[in-house]
Amino acid sequence: MIKILVVDDESSIRAAVAYALRREGYEVEMAVDGQEALDKVETFRPTVMVLDVMMPHVNGYDVCRKLDGRPRPAILLLTVKDDIVDKVLGLELGADDYMTKPFDMRELLARIKALSRRGGYVEQMQQEQQDVLRLGELSAELFSRAVSIQGELLDLTPKEFDLLVLLMRNPERVYSREVLLEKVWDMDFAGGTRTVDIHVQRLRKKLGSNHGLIQTVYGIGYKSTGSP
Repeated sequence: MIKILVVDDESSIRAAVAYALRREGYEVEMAVDGQEALDKVETFRPTVMVLDVMMPHVNGYDVCRKLDGRPRPAILLLTVKDDIVDKVLGLELGADDYMTKPFDMRELLARIKALSRRGGYVEQMQQEQQDVLRLGELSAELFSRAVSIQGELLDLTPKEFDLLVLLMRNPERVYSREVLLEKVWDMDFAGGTRTVDIHVQRLRKKLGSNHGLIQTVYGIGYKSTGSP
């Protein structure tokens, strides 16, 4: 069963979202603040976390920062601000999607459904059911969204996976930051190109000695290559 963690300090929102999710058949747990959310990521291991930004003490951005580099669910941020800067900040910190309060519950459920298909702790599928991309020692299994280097699985966020697969599909093709932002994040805000740089840095760190599979084309953007 797909697990959803709902994190919000407003009890009415928390309860309404949890109720709607349970009606859809999800297993749901709730947290009232960021610290409780961090604890439940470890114990509950959710597939998707619906995370409010504006919470006292440990806010949603802090949760994203603390989860950086650790196994984590797909993250959908809830914010009362409709400012592109706040949205870009959330994406830079590793969030996979965002919605502005007040939100339509049907849209929220649709976005959670999409994230649950590609996020968090996905089980390994049968090899014959998968399309597999290979680049050097790197393999990306598209059906299960699993990435490995010589059989060792990497823990990638949904957006890191999407970015890597786009580059792997077209080795040696140079993508500008603006094109990557549009194709992976569905955004055309020029100032958000820093989001691309941050995700590339994180990907390279996770690729370890194979970090050279993603190369910088100075003044333009990035490309993948078969020789790290």
